[in-house]
Amino acid sequence: MKISEEFTQLFGHSPEVIAQAPGRVNLIGEHIDYSQGFVLPFAIDTVTTSAICKRSDSLVRVASAQQKGSIVTTDLSQIADKTGDGWVRYVLGVIWALEIKSGVDIYIDGKVPLGAGLSSSAALECSVAIALNHLFQLGKDSKALALLTQRAENDYVGVPCGIMDQSVSLMARDGYALLLDCRDLTTRHIPVDFAGAELRLLIVDTQAHHALIDGGYAERRASCESAAKKLGVVSMRDLDGATLEAKRDLITPIEFQRARHAVTEIGRVLSAVSALEKRDFATLGELLTQSHISLRDDYTVSCPELNLVVETALAHGALGARMVGGGFGGSAIALIHDSDAGVISQAIEHAFSNNGFQAPRFFTSLPSDGAKVIS
Repeated sequence: MKISEEFTQLFGHSPEVIAQAPGRVNLIGEHIDYSQGFVLPFAIDTVTTSAICKRSDSLVRVASAQQKGSIVTTDLSQIADKTGDGWVRYVLGVIWALEIKSGVDIYIDGKVPLGAGLSSSAALECSVAIALNHLFQLGKDSKALALLTQRAENDYVGVPCGIMDQSVSLMARDGYALLLDCRDLTTRHIPVDFAGAELRLLIVDTQAHHALIDGGYAERRASCESAAKKLGVVSMRDLDGATLEAKRDLITPIEFQRARHAVTEIGRVLSAVSALEKRDFATLGELLTQSHISLRDDYTVSCPELNLVVETALAHGALGARMVGGGFGGSAIALIHDSDAGVISQAIEHAFSNNGFQAPRFFTSLPSDGAKVIS
């Protein structure tokens, strides 16, 4: 059944706007968007779809294809109190951030895997935001919507995320990664042609699901902000490795580790852009693996499942591999030859089984388009 039919069946009238927004894979540049660094994500072809209709009263009714028959009802007057539980908070947060003054019915169909490090939350936020922007003719561009959906997640949901996920979900282009400068939100589209080199990016959902709201993410962001303040800079973007090393006694050992990841990861992103432009995929693979090591050892956001994916993929011929997303579970990526896909996937499955881990899920995606109104 189409989403419009499901909406009508549930709410008793047709939707006025249907929009979709994708999840993302961050090729490289992890945990540095909130340090004003550079990131290089691309949108995947898995999306969250939102169907929306205005109401004549102040009620907000929200339902999901993944929770059949359940409708959560809130009054606009309650939204100012930052009400709502679970995934519904992301929807209400967007309504709050966009300052919507009319009741709405909203039906969500989320296909981006939850907790897999593929930014299901941003896909949800951006699909709702672009639909509301169109429905109420707010006239906001992609940059404005990215900032507003980030505000919804930061200030309403309570997750201190950076701007990357919302930006790529809204601004991505088919066939390109998005180089995003998180300081001024300028962007550049970088061609990604893995297929032309007989390569593919294997995405492995470890099914060790994380929850960023538990404080781990916030602690690491706070460490970087504290280090920046003690070192007299605005953010990690203003540091280089030599300066950080020379001033390491001014910060705690943990702050030094977190800062070292941020400084080196910013450099790796720019090197990755150069490698992609030169079609130097061997160097790109090396950078991916260096990123994982830094996230594992300096940022300590990896986990046994993610490490096992990376180690197994590299042992069976991957050019490079790393964890993606916030960490503490979720997904990893491996840059592999097309001909090795079966061998590497089987090796990872066997390694997980031998270690008593839940079976992983595998998929691939080419860089895809960002959010759009579809009807």
